[in-house]
Amino acid sequence: MEERPETELISIPATPRVSTPEILTPTGQRSPRPPSKEAKSSTAWTPTSFISPRFLSPIGTPMKRVLINMKGYLEEVGHLTKLNPQDAWLPITESRNGNAHYAAFHNLNAGIGFQALVLPVAFAFLGWSWGILSLTIAYCWQLYTLWILVQLHEAVPGKRYNRYVELAEAAFGERLGVWLAVFPTVYLSAGTATALILIGGETMKLFFQIVCGPLCSSNPLTTVEWYLVFTSLCIVLSQLPNLNSIAGLSLIGAVTAITYSTMVWVLSVSQQRPPTISYEPLSMPSPSSSVFSVMNALGIVAFAFRGHNLVLEIQATMPSTFKHPAHVPMWRGAKVGYFFIAACLFPVAIGGFWAYGNLMPSGGMLNALYAFHSHDIPRGLLAITFLLVVFNCLSSFQIYSMPVFDSFEASYTSRTNRPCSIWVRSGFRVFYGFVNFFIGVALPFLSSLAGLLGGLTLPVTFAYPCFMWVLIKKPTKFSFNWYFHWTLGWLGIAFSLAFSIGGIWSLVNSGLKLKFFKPS
Repeated sequence: MEERPETELISIPATPRVSTPEILTPTGQRSPRPPSKEAKSSTAWTPTSFISPRFLSPIGTPMKRVLINMKGYLEEVGHLTKLNPQDAWLPITESRNGNAHYAAFHNLNAGIGFQALVLPVAFAFLGWSWGILSLTIAYCWQLYTLWILVQLHEAVPGKRYNRYVELAEAAFGERLGVWLAVFPTVYLSAGTATALILIGGETMKLFFQIVCGPLCSSNPLTTVEWYLVFTSLCIVLSQLPNLNSIAGLSLIGAVTAITYSTMVWVLSVSQQRPPTISYEPLSMPSPSSSVFSVMNALGIVAFAFRGHNLVLEIQATMPSTFKHPAHVPMWRGAKVGYFFIAACLFPVAIGGFWAYGNLMPSGGMLNALYAFHSHDIPRGLLAITFLLVVFNCLSSFQIYSMPVFDSFEASYTSRTNRPCSIWVRSGFRVFYGFVNFFIGVALPFLSSLAGLLGGLTLPVTFAYPCFMWVLIKKPTKFSFNWYFHWTLGWLGIAFSLAFSIGGIWSLVNSGLKLKFFKPS
C-alpha cells in the first residue's frame, strides 16, 4: 500500500497592516505614525481581547495567523467611527492629518492674546491676594474643563463630536443644546474677531506713529482707515482652506504672543515705578459700587481664559483609531500649550500690577507702557512690541473665525449637496470680514468689554463641560463625582450671572467712553 505523505501546513502570507484612512478628504489622508511599542496588557475588555494566546492555542497555524492579522487590523482601524460624508467638505474636518504639535500651536494661539494685557486692571480692583488667588483658581478650573472636553470628544463609541455645538446637542438635547451653546460660541468667535480688528487697527496706527514720527503727521490715516487696512489683511489670510492649513499661522501667533507678553512686563518692571503708586484696591464711593467693580474684575480674569469653544474643533483635525485615539496627542499638545499660557498670564498680571499698581489705565498694559514710558524706552523696542501685537491679532483672527466659516459652508453644502467652490468660499470669508469691520466701526468700545464678555461666555469654559460630563458619562447618582461636577457647573452659571451684571454696571458707569488705547 502506498504511504500517504504527511500533511503539510499551508503557509498563508500575512496580510499587511494597512492604515486605513477614516475618510477620503480633498486635502489628504491621515499622517503616518512612527512604529510604536506594543501596549501593555490591560484587564479592560476590547473588541479584540477575545483573540488571546489561550484562545488561539488549540487552533492550527493557518487559522491562527489569520486571526492574529485580523486582530492587528482591528486594533489599527479601531471602532469604525461613523463619519458624515459632508465633513470632508468643511474647513474644520476637511483635513484629518493633525498631530500634537498642531494642537499645541492652535491652543497657544487661541489661549494667549489681548485679553492677557488687561489682567493688571483686574488686580487694581482685587489687590494682591485676591488677584493671585482668583487667577490661580480660574487657571486650574479651566484646565480641568479642557481635559473634560478632550475626553468627551469620543465619549460614545462610533461617534466623534467634532464641534462644541454637537457635543452640547448630545448632552442637553438637540433643541436645548443649540439654545445654550450657539449664542456664546458665536459670540466668542465673532465678538473676539471684531475686538481683534479694533485692537489690531489701533496698534497699527500706534506702530506707524512710533516708526514714522513727526515726518508723517501731515496727512495720517484715521483710526477707521487703519481698521480697514487690518481687516483687508485678515481677509487675505483667511483664504487658507481649513484648520490644519493655518497651523503655521498659529505657530506665528503663539510665538509673537509669548514674545510680546514677555517684553511688555519686562519693559514695565525694568523702568522706575510712578512715585504715587499704591497697591491698595481702588476705592469706590459706595459698597454696591465696590461689589460691582469686583465682579467686573473677576469677569476680566475669566475672559483671560478663552479658547474652549475651539477645543473639539482642533481635536477633530486629528486621525483617531482604537489603537491611537485622538485624545492622546490632543491632551499632550494642550498640556504644552497651557504651560506656556500660564508662563505668560501670571507674569503679565503680577509684573504689570507691581509696575503700575492701581494707576493701571483701563486699557491695560500697552496703554500703561505707552503712557508712562513712551519717552524712556527706545522707540525701536516699542515699535517691535506693537508689531508683534499686530501679528498676533492677525493670527488669532483666523482660528477664531474658522468655526464661523465652517457654519457658513455647512449651511451651503447641506442645501446644495456639493462642496463649496473657491469663489463661494472666498465670498463667505470676505463677507464675514467686512461684517466684523462694520460692527467694530459701529461699536468702537467693544474691545473694552472684557468683563462683560467674560461673564457672558463663562459657561462655555467653566460650566457646560461639567454638565456635559454628568449627562454623557452618567456617574453614579449622589456619588462624589456626581456632586463635584454638578457643583462646579452651577457655580459657573452663578459666576456668569454675577460677572455679567458687574460688566454691565462698569459699562454704564463709564458712560461707554472706554477705549483700549489712550495714548497721551
